Amino acid sequence: MNAFKGTGVALVTPFHEDHSIDFNSLRKLVDHVISGGVDYLVVLGTTGEAATLSSSEKKLVLKACLEYNGGRVPVMLGIGGNNTQSVIEEIQNTDFTGVAGILSVSPYYNKPSQAGIIAHYTAVADASPVPVMLYNIPGRTMSNMNASTTLTLSHHPNVIGMKEASGNLEQCMQIAAEMPHDFLLLSGDDLLTKAIMSIGGSGVISVLANAYPETFATLTKGDEKEALAAAFSLLKLNSLMYLEGNPVGIKNLLSHLGILSSDQVRLPMLKASLELSGQIKAAAKL
Repeated sequence: MNAFKGTGVALVTPFHEDHSIDFNSLRKLVDHVISGGVDYLVVLGTTGEAATLSSSEKKLVLKACLEYNGGRVPVMLGIGGNNTQSVIEEIQNTDFTGVAGILSVSPYYNKPSQAGIIAHYTAVADASPVPVMLYNIPGRTMSNMNASTTLTLSHHPNVIGMKEASGNLEQCMQIAAEMPHDFLLLSGDDLLTKAIMSIGGSGVISVLANAYPETFATLTKGDEKEALAAAFSLLKLNSLMYLEGNPVGIKNLLSHLGILSSDQVRLPMLKASLELSGQIKAAAKL
């Protein structure tokens, strides 16, 4: 569990202009974030565009990230979905060598009841050979995991924490007030990292840490004044990351920084418009 404290970076999957995977840029990105001080990598999450990668591509990306990481930091793998049996089958067909845990999003589209969410995660956690991190993001799933649901699941022996991206601080406080002492409450919103850590959270799984890992190292490990300054430095950029969908903004920023060779994304996403690209470049002072 200590492996997933501090800053986890939700890695993007770089593409060439022809939409094929750009492994050279992926290697450069992995080196950039690790040298910048992130504590672990999160591979094939939403920011990694897992939804538009084939099964074979997912295996290649995971294999590459493990190779480029070289054991320097722990690796968390995104495995989730709205078909419980399919998630279990994906777990059963995955080689977990080098993988320290999975991040599994709450079922989307179906809009299950809270009891259904509990049953889903119980089945996933029972099937997983590695610890499971819950992931609540109602803006994508259209179904909130309430505090009671999270607290119920927190007692499963193979559930180690929650990435909370509801933006509801009261709900986060309800979780923090009653969660087991070794349960990890992580921010799923970059700007709320400081706030969630102040109520007992253990860190963040971040989008902007792809570009600014040092800033997040300061945000999660610096003193009060340093951490606040780090958080405030993200204000102008953060909202631009999501104006045209994630990971459109962060990929554009990474291309401006020269870390990616292209800011290409896969349909149905489109790469950043010229207007957004200009706004990101200005906000980043590039």
